[in-house]
Amino acid sequence: MFKQAISTSTRALRSSSRISAQTPVFRSQFAPAPLRAATLAPRSRWYSDQAESATKKEDEASQASEAKEAEAPPSAEAELKKQLEAKNKEVTEWKDKCLRCVADFRNLQDRTTRDMKSARDFAIQKFAKDLVDSVDNLDRALIMGEEKLKALKEGEAVNEDLKSFYEGVKMTDGILMSTLTKHGLERFDPEGDKFNPNEHEATFMTPMPDKEDNTVFHVQQKGFKLNGRVLRAAKVGVVKNQ
Repeated sequence: MFKQAISTSTRALRSSSRISAQTPVFRSQFAPAPLRAATLAPRSRWYSDQAESATKKEDEASQASEAKEAEAPPSAEAELKKQLEAKNKEVTEWKDKCLRCVADFRNLQDRTTRDMKSARDFAIQKFAKDLVDSVDNLDRALIMGEEKLKALKEGEAVNEDLKSFYEGVKMTDGILMSTLTKHGLERFDPEGDKFNPNEHEATFMTPMPDKEDNTVFHVQQKGFKLNGRVLRAAKVGVVKNQ
């Protein structure tokens, strides 16, 4: 019985020692200051090469993210916006083409109208050039008849045949010039006007102190205009005092 008691106490001591060995020892949470400082991790120091490498890595990361965004498929809104811009550009181009076509067509209309008017106005130009010679002959006949009538002395009997002939030629000349004027052909007499090289042809020049310089004092042949355009320049004599 004594042996049994000793074995029981021995087993109790072994079990208590085993429990103490397995049970952790609780230390104070508030360790001394030197011990805490020793347990803290050391602070890291940055150098220039390390900063540059870090910046470079950040740039590469941002570029990679941008490339990924560029490679990513566009959204539906971006696609619609792109299509709208393309359509607006196409509309602008077609509008410009249409405006140019309208302007070209209007210019063509104006040019055609001018050409048709010019063709109507100057269709008889060749015929008028051939006709002015006959008008000149009538004008010379009138001048000669007028001079003959003026040469008669006062009191002398007027030659009735000469007078009738003169009146007939004058009437014919008036009717002919009236008809030609309706078709745009006009005769002009520049005597006493300033010399105009666009309308006058100076056949001779002479000094005349009693007349103004560069003035037409003699008309050798009258001029003609067809619808405002000079058909034949008048042949004149011009005063030249300088």
